[in-house]
Amino acid sequence: MTRNEGTLDRALRIIAGLVLISLVFIGPQTPWGWIGVVPLVTGLVGMCPLYSILGINTCPMKRG
Repeated sequence: MTRNEGTLDRALRIIAGLVLISLVFIGPQTPWGWIGVVPLVTGLVGMCPLYSILGINTCPMKRG
């Protein structure tokens, strides 16, 4: 698996995932908050399958 998410993209995904998951415990307490697992996992791993399908890459290119 090659990374296709940049640092900012990953940070935003992790924050969004944590916020959505916290809704399960703090907010309206509906199971829909568990959808936050998806952005949390993709943010932690650094690879988004949908980005791969669409050909999107926010990860900066390595120059060497």
